[in-house]
Amino acid sequence: MTEKGYKRTLVTTALPYANGPVHIGHLAGVYVPADIYVRYLRLKKREVLFVGGSDEHGVPITIAAKKEGITPQDVVDKFHNLIKKSFEDFGISFDVYSRTTSKIHYETASDFFKKLYEKDCFIEKTSEQYYDEQVKQFLADRYITGTCPHCKNPNAYGDQCEACGTSLSPLDLIEPKSAISGSKPVLKETKHWYLPLENYQNWLEKWILKEHAEWKSNVYGQCKSWLDMGLQPRAVSRDLNWGIPLPIPDAEGKVLYVWFDAPIGYISNTKEIRPNDWELWWKNSETKLVHFIGKDNIVFHCIVFPSMLKADGSYILPDNVPANEFLNLESNKISTSKNWAVWLHEYLADFPEKQDILRYVLTANAPETKDNDFTWKDFQARNNSELVAIYGNFVNRTLVLTQKYFNGIVPERQEFTEYDKEVFAEIENGKLKIENHLENYHFREALKEAMNLARVGNKYLADTEPWKLAQTDMARVGTILNVSLQLCANLSIAFEPFLPFSSAKLRKMLNL
Repeated sequence: MTEKGYKRTLVTTALPYANGPVHIGHLAGVYVPADIYVRYLRLKKREVLFVGGSDEHGVPITIAAKKEGITPQDVVDKFHNLIKKSFEDFGISFDVYSRTTSKIHYETASDFFKKLYEKDCFIEKTSEQYYDEQVKQFLADRYITGTCPHCKNPNAYGDQCEACGTSLSPLDLIEPKSAISGSKPVLKETKHWYLPLENYQNWLEKWILKEHAEWKSNVYGQCKSWLDMGLQPRAVSRDLNWGIPLPIPDAEGKVLYVWFDAPIGYISNTKEIRPNDWELWWKNSETKLVHFIGKDNIVFHCIVFPSMLKADGSYILPDNVPANEFLNLESNKISTSKNWAVWLHEYLADFPEKQDILRYVLTANAPETKDNDFTWKDFQARNNSELVAIYGNFVNRTLVLTQKYFNGIVPERQEFTEYDKEVFAEIENGKLKIENHLENYHFREALKEAMNLARVGNKYLADTEPWKLAQTDMARVGTILNVSLQLCANLSIAFEPFLPFSSAKLRKMLNL
């Protein structure tokens, strides 16, 4: 049993949106840290379930389909399959990677909505919303652009100004226009269902601000600023023909809003892989729930989804939401629309069998507390001066010397010297530090400690100089290499969560 009396851990990752491939920003922010954490829990023989999937509904999908003259299903099929294969090839070790267009997801999301509807958890409101008369559809907030009333940025969206970060409503925008046709939208009446988040305000303040003060400062701070502003009702339905239809009467042409439907994907994906005991993972207080997400998803995972779970009343709540900040590329913001990104499927094609180098660099540079930068120069430097010159160098020297002097057989050891014992103490100490960092989601620091153990090995070989001793004292050489091989074996475990492909290779070399 782990801390706080948990018996098992359910790890979820933000569902990547199936309108494009995955890039290094997604990997550094969400998928690599989640995979490190899960692999660590598996090494500790803890019961863990790792759940992912593609988010396949919403307006951007319909627009992409319209542009290409294909169906929305064609769009999501293409990108779901590409994303899934990229994750598999990169070693992101999901127990299940499913999708929100699956039959089980439609059923789960519909049932979830129906239960809340029957409990009177929603409010109905008729309001005026922007409508594009050219394309004959209501416009999602993201598809209305205009001038921000706060900072006068001319390219603000209907839900947020990316220049000053202010949350907006489409009606706040000065000179709004449709991002689909470019025309000026008109206001038209429509009825929607809303989750009154203000009803959960007091509970959320207690649950987050008092009971989860240990959450990462970026997560806690963003939650606090939302709560300080006062929560507002949030629509759970949309006027759209692509999505999960509202399972209630008088809701023709309405679907579940994608933000409501997507997190339920964690539940439906769990059902898919564990049909008989999924409730053990979602409704049992001995299960620890951890959401890995990027900072743009904090409000949904810390405020909105918990309010949905609380409204239902039968689900557990997240124990932690270790969200990361953003990764930039060569000092510029990653932009899918401008094609400014390193796409995972292209990296895997261009750098075959080099998954671990990218995993290493993204972890060493992880945007854990602030936005960070990926550069190819740093990628090259870290590969050459750390992976090759420190870790690779130590393993190579140890195995080459063992082959040279003992035909590749682990040599007998004599009495350990004080220095030998110091190396074992360093291994034990390193293990405790790595585990402590991993338990607390400090993956960058954990990786640093693993690399420090390889440094210990290089220093040990440089200090003891077994190649010189080979002239006079083969027994001592055997002991030095015995110690070095034990350190290599420990490194294959220490690096397993970070560099799974290299660790597997090393275990094979050592015949572990």
